[in-house]
Amino acid sequence: MSLMLEPSPEKIRSQRVYAEMGLSDEEFAMVENILGRTPNYTETGLFSVMWSEHCSYKNSKPILKKFPVTGDKVLQGPGEGAGIVDIGDGQAVVFKIESHNHPSAIEPYQGAATGVGGIIRDVFSMGARPIAILNSLRFGELDNARVKYLFKEVVAGIAGYGNCIGIPTVGGEIQFDPSYEGNPLVNAMCVGLINHEDIQKGQARGVGNTVMYVGAKTGRDGIHGATFASEELTESSDENRPAVQVGDPFMEKLLLEACLELIHNDALVGIQDMGAAGLASSSAEMASKAGSGIEMNLDLVPQRETGMTAYEMMLSESQERMLIVVKKGREQEITNLFAKYDLEAVAVGVVTEEKLLKLTHKGSVVANVPVDALAEEAPVYHKPSSEPQLYRDFQAMKIEVPNVVNFKETLVSLLSQPTIASKEWVYNQYDYMVRTSTVVAPGSDAAVVRIRETNKALAMTTDCNSRYLYLDPEVGGKIAVAEAARNIVCSGAEPLAVTDNLNFGNPEKPEIFWQIEKAADGISEACRTLSTPVIGGNVSLYNETNGEAIYPTPVIGMVGLVHDLSHITTQEFKNSGDLIYVIGETKEEFGGSELQKMLEGKIFGQSPSIDLEIEQQRQKQLLNAIQSGYVASAHDVAEGGLVVALAEALFGTESLGARVIVENEAVTELFSETQSRFVVSVSPENREAFEGIVQDAYCIGEVKDNGLLTISHQQDGLILDAKVQELESAWRGAIPCLLN
Repeated sequence: MSLMLEPSPEKIRSQRVYAEMGLSDEEFAMVENILGRTPNYTETGLFSVMWSEHCSYKNSKPILKKFPVTGDKVLQGPGEGAGIVDIGDGQAVVFKIESHNHPSAIEPYQGAATGVGGIIRDVFSMGARPIAILNSLRFGELDNARVKYLFKEVVAGIAGYGNCIGIPTVGGEIQFDPSYEGNPLVNAMCVGLINHEDIQKGQARGVGNTVMYVGAKTGRDGIHGATFASEELTESSDENRPAVQVGDPFMEKLLLEACLELIHNDALVGIQDMGAAGLASSSAEMASKAGSGIEMNLDLVPQRETGMTAYEMMLSESQERMLIVVKKGREQEITNLFAKYDLEAVAVGVVTEEKLLKLTHKGSVVANVPVDALAEEAPVYHKPSSEPQLYRDFQAMKIEVPNVVNFKETLVSLLSQPTIASKEWVYNQYDYMVRTSTVVAPGSDAAVVRIRETNKALAMTTDCNSRYLYLDPEVGGKIAVAEAARNIVCSGAEPLAVTDNLNFGNPEKPEIFWQIEKAADGISEACRTLSTPVIGGNVSLYNETNGEAIYPTPVIGMVGLVHDLSHITTQEFKNSGDLIYVIGETKEEFGGSELQKMLEGKIFGQSPSIDLEIEQQRQKQLLNAIQSGYVASAHDVAEGGLVVALAEALFGTESLGARVIVENEAVTELFSETQSRFVVSVSPENREAFEGIVQDAYCIGEVKDNGLLTISHQQDGLILDAKVQELESAWRGAIPCLLN
């Protein structure tokens, strides 16, 4: 679009052009009030992206206030590119999770790839070196051709970007459910390491200092990406294809190395990634946080295409770009530094005293807007909330134990469910050993990455069982945090903190807003009880297709500290003769379970319950036993119940088997998804010491060297006898088979 065609302020108002950009009538009136005049086209664009849900959190701010965000180890909470937690010895871990859902629904390869690129920039913009990537993915069922296409392309996009940039993709989770058929979820998490003295902030401080643009040239890709992310997907969403950006991992690798060299240069004042809303958000936010203004000459912005307007340059979401502020007079040094990496670093503006974002283009002022109005003063909405009838119906249902006739057949079928089945088809496409610090690769409860030149490591995971949240968002929110922490503890690490990705439907629907509120209540309570503050995250709303919302899916990314490499524990049984324990008793809880979904084709009823005090106590005791050297293997009991956890603990062990005896009602004991439970193995000589530490541990059998899983019931005798190899091939083969 050339400047000639941009509608005048009068036309923007009379023809409601602002509404097409995503501003409501009331919001446009607010903008006119702030400016004391009607905004021009570029200014309207600035407000529309900065006030979108994606940038301003206008619908979710009241919810986010609930989260506990401080702790004695938190060095940086929400509000910067990523959160930071102290891990001792002058080092810290930096991490964040972000979504790229809507772009991935339309252009899955680039949508997923640029999601990875963006989250990596969030971490290195803090001054940290990224050491690992994780993801959390949701798709419809794999019997649908379009879902198969989306799944394959998203995985290829994640692999393509992560592998090229040389950061290992070490873990994640994937679930399949009809609610995600039209709207897949692609959440990417990045974890980095930093020395305390290298921590950077995205602030434009120091009047007269120079604003520099670094990295790739600006093109027309991703314009209005933030607005696109703040609306529902419909039949016409494919028309938004230009809103999907294109990534270049080789350029990002150069940018990463250049920025990590830059942070040691005392000329640097502030640095921020150009993410959602590109140059608009990075400039306005950096100025607003510092209490200053920025004046920019857009003629100086490196451009990939001809005839770009001010509106296009400010709203473009072209990838691999950063905005930095440097001390006046030191620009050439910085230009030279980036030139070593074949990257452009160009002075485009200056920090000013008056708190305005003033843009000039071709000799005239094309925007002059208060920075706080863009960044801080977006309207905040307290949306109406109402408890849905469906929730009341689920709560009123009485619990019934499903009818299982053949235990072995049922187990084989469960292991073949894509949500439970092996994800090797996915992670074998990722380079998870690059940089050689990966100690526990994908496939165990949590990934573990060694911290070089120390005897410590970081454990990391992403978790969320959205079915439980669909049945009961508050309890499901608690479980998501608790399960993440269980995975961290099973790996021998102490849980540190959380980053969350709140994926929900349209917040303007009272039932959806109620889900968001309740899930946040559950997450907040769990984070307080388990001492894992929320140090940052992302909100992704409007995940609906033609009016149908996804299951509420607040993904929890968690990082834990392994204090000594000898504490690292994995889920596989280790030695024949070891005793098998279950920590925690089982109740009749099948609502939202894999067994219920498999047998009934739908989920209903009450979700499993959780007592956070018991959860915390068991995690502490198990971690104590692991750190004391008494535990050979540990695995949390999750989807599919105890019998699936037992089978998973045998996979990958070559010839080991297990002999187990259950006492109570067999279907409940084996398939219920009661929370706060673990399967651990302990060598006989550690029996007494282990039982002295872990109170709720019950010995249910022993590890054998016969390659068989046999389960007997105290009254009914043998109820399951299966070759581990047969179970493992069903589990390993399920996803490749569905894709072919």
